[in-house]
Amino acid sequence: MASPYQISNTPSDLRHSSKLSWRQRLYVVEVLAGLALTANHFFTNMWRHTLHTVFRVKSAHGSVTIQYPEERRPYSPRLRTLHRLVRREDGSPRCVACMMCETVCPAHCIYIVASEHPNPEIEKVPARFDIDLGKCVFCGFCVEACPEDAIRMDTGILEFASFSRGGMVYTKEMLLAHEPARADGGPATPVPIPADRKLILEL
Repeated sequence: MASPYQISNTPSDLRHSSKLSWRQRLYVVEVLAGLALTANHFFTNMWRHTLHTVFRVKSAHGSVTIQYPEERRPYSPRLRTLHRLVRREDGSPRCVACMMCETVCPAHCIYIVASEHPNPEIEKVPARFDIDLGKCVFCGFCVEACPEDAIRMDTGILEFASFSRGGMVYTKEMLLAHEPARADGGPATPVPIPADRKLILEL
């Protein structure tokens, strides 16, 4: 029986050989082909914009660049954005420090310290709940694993960059301050600015 694995370096399909032909090694034809493709997209788009703007053809629509961040495209309601902790009616966090989100997190970016809750009907409450967004991969496993629906990723906040690793760690108080996104997908709460970020450059 023949082995299913390829023994030699000779490709089974010569059209997909790893060796470059003399024409490909010159790169001139390949560069011209790339320029032709770019020019085709450019002039096609310019013609559609001309039809739409000058000749008032409503069915002709060219590509439009969104001027981010002044303009924003509508986001899907399923988009996973910055985390938030959900509060109870009395204002305390809904989290019971069961460690499910910390356990299921593949990036190990959640750190929880549990303490006793003043209410005897509630067993535990997180004394500390930190998420390191520098490690987070935004997989949403923490949201799916939580039995209390205490953590969500529906704030609509996408801009949370920082100039240091410490600025990417969000504490329990910061996560409780976030609100769910508006109907259009935009953030309802202001974008959090870490303390180490400088808005005005100091000379």
